Amino acid sequence: MATVAGTRTIDYGERGTVVVVANGDELATTAAETLISVIAEAAGEERDAIVALSGGSTPKKMGALLATPTYANRVHWDRLQAFWGDERWVPIADPESNAGEALRGFLEQVPIPAENVHPYETDEGTDPAGVADRYERLIREITRVDEGTPVFDLIFLGMGDDGHTLSLFPHTAAVHNEGDLVTENEVPKLDTIRLTFTPKLANAAKLVVFLVGGAGKAERLHDVLDGELHIDETPSQIIRPTDGELIWLVDEAAAAQLERTATDGQ
Repeated sequence: MATVAGTRTIDYGERGTVVVVANGDELATTAAETLISVIAEAAGEERDAIVALSGGSTPKKMGALLATPTYANRVHWDRLQAFWGDERWVPIADPESNAGEALRGFLEQVPIPAENVHPYETDEGTDPAGVADRYERLIREITRVDEGTPVFDLIFLGMGDDGHTLSLFPHTAAVHNEGDLVTENEVPKLDTIRLTFTPKLANAAKLVVFLVGGAGKAERLHDVLDGELHIDETPSQIIRPTDGELIWLVDEAAAAQLERTATDGQ
């Protein structure tokens, strides 16, 4: 398992381990190092690392680092199978596309085989349910898991100001979808449809890493980790890997309101 290092760690028991770093730059650097480590571990086992990337400012900074020769030359790109945990229902050329931003930001600048990059097919047709179904089948094909739940080596997640993660928004159907691995999710407050991994798929991963930075996330992070469980209100709380590890990689600003300290445990 990859080691995620920071200035201090805080044990939140079943809610995960918080790893605190100094600032946003360190957050992106640590995320990049985590990805490199996970891919290297898989390469050492002569297999591909199955990874789900995330949208957001920290993943964008992480990608910018990975595109530099200093980092890119350390990555076993041919051993990375890149997916996305969720996606907006927009063409990949749209600046709002998670996969499109990652492609333009770093994946098109590094020697990853094109067949190892797996964006959602949002450019094709107008059927989100069909796209979600095909993505689920693709995951099964790449992971060679026909029955049961495929296991990702690493899933990066973000957390919204409203406590959502992936495209599991408060009070939406996907939060309680226990039958699918990938689904379309109607988000009334945004008047849109999103594509997303379900909790079932996310919680099967070996390693899940939330990337949370900035003072604007401090209150919500406190709610998610220190507050009572309210899955419908704060869907990030539903992420609890069954047999894997859950890391909250956060900067000092985001960690400012946490009640536990580095010496606390559960």
